[in-house]
Amino acid sequence: MTGSGWLPLAILATSLLPAVIVFFLPEEARRARILLNLGGAGIKLILMGLLLWDVWNLNVVSWRTPLLPGLDLVLAADAKSLLFATLSSLLWFLTTIYAVGYLEGSPRRSRFFGFFNLCVSATLGIALAGNLVTFLVFYEILTLSTWPLVVHRGTPEAMRAGRVYLAYTLTGGAVLLAGIVWLGTLAGFQDFVPGGYLADLATEHGFAVRTIFFLLLAGFGVKAAIVPLHGWLPRAMVAPAPVSALLHAVAVVKAGAFGLIRTTSDVFGPSLLVKLGLNHVFLWLVVVTIIYGSVRALHARELKQRLAFSTVSQVSYVALGLALAGPVAAVGGLVHLVHQGLMKITLFFCAGNFAETLGIHRVDEIRGVGRRMPWTMGAFTVAAFGMIGVPPMAGFISKWYLARGAMEVGHPWVVAVLVVSTLLNAAYFLPVIFAGWFAQPSGPWPRNNQPGGRLEAHWMLLFPTVFVALIAIAAGLLAGLPVSPLAWAELIVRREFLP
Repeated sequence: MTGSGWLPLAILATSLLPAVIVFFLPEEARRARILLNLGGAGIKLILMGLLLWDVWNLNVVSWRTPLLPGLDLVLAADAKSLLFATLSSLLWFLTTIYAVGYLEGSPRRSRFFGFFNLCVSATLGIALAGNLVTFLVFYEILTLSTWPLVVHRGTPEAMRAGRVYLAYTLTGGAVLLAGIVWLGTLAGFQDFVPGGYLADLATEHGFAVRTIFFLLLAGFGVKAAIVPLHGWLPRAMVAPAPVSALLHAVAVVKAGAFGLIRTTSDVFGPSLLVKLGLNHVFLWLVVVTIIYGSVRALHARELKQRLAFSTVSQVSYVALGLALAGPVAAVGGLVHLVHQGLMKITLFFCAGNFAETLGIHRVDEIRGVGRRMPWTMGAFTVAAFGMIGVPPMAGFISKWYLARGAMEVGHPWVVAVLVVSTLLNAAYFLPVIFAGWFAQPSGPWPRNNQPGGRLEAHWMLLFPTVFVALIAIAAGLLAGLPVSPLAWAELIVRREFLP
């Protein structure tokens, strides 16, 4: 059956068209800008619901147009693409609300929201890409549309961070292009196939196939912040809080992680990775990244820097599920794509609230903040417990499946890695939680300037923070429901992940 082929294009258009219009709006056109941003994000959610319904009813939803002879631009919806696209659409709606409140009164808002909407279009294009060529096109658009957001403040520090970001991501894109072109010359530019399409080719071109894998791993590994390709991510924290949130939870690092998912499951396939021994090298890179990111987070004194190194570690849980090349571990990795996004965006929203309301930027400045900002500190606590893996939070679900998956494929030592990582997570999050709730503040807090003194921060900052924290709680508590992210990940593994 053929579904509504116009839906993928319409989903991209709901952010692409507002982006074009917003660029030309004067700064004082606040109401029109808000209407375009929130209206586009809201319509995108509705269209995503229609797309989910189509795919749920086993319709094939795709759109294709020739790009070059033998080379098509393809947008298609399958269970994996919808997992990423739904997460992105929901979190982008909440991030848009947050960004409107955060940037109220700031200069260059039209430019910011123009690139902001281009960024979501690129991310949804990545989610819905039906082959590697389409993926690469939107992957590079994402690089170019996020750079102006990283340097938005225009300070010397921001410009330095932007140069580092471009150096890493453009180099990664060039490596990725080389791998895709080489692959295309050997196997043609094929659409993604569950279980991969290189098994026959690997027998005759084993060296080339192995080299292509490492080129793709490096190209996607830059945005996924796999060590040693992670250096851009902590430096990019100079960007405004909404940008930090989208870099870590919605767009850039998730684009890299999703590229690894497509490479391992729909280009090579888990069976071929094991046959060629590629999963072992991949596994060790991931393990080093998990431990390294946690250790660096432990020693970071800036709050956003601590969260950035936490992302380096936590996103690699997704890659860990892929590198273990077993069905149970794959469920853990796929569901962590959602769980990490929910928890991480909550943490960055909280960091933005602390900075915007009280000027808190360092970990040692958070003493006693829970008495002044209990809702924000409560959301931070929920998300941090999830990152640690406290039952029954969403992070525990991910780690449980990864541990079971490691045992399933005969790698019990990976369980020890998860335990060490969990202890390090606790070591860098629990002191912040304790200080926020129980330590005495260093001095008096600034007065509450919200109307009537009732809210601890602007409602457009507080509502998305608390709402997404509640979703993160529900993802863990309701993991057994048939509509949960966990059930979705299990469905993907049953239908698509294994050949």
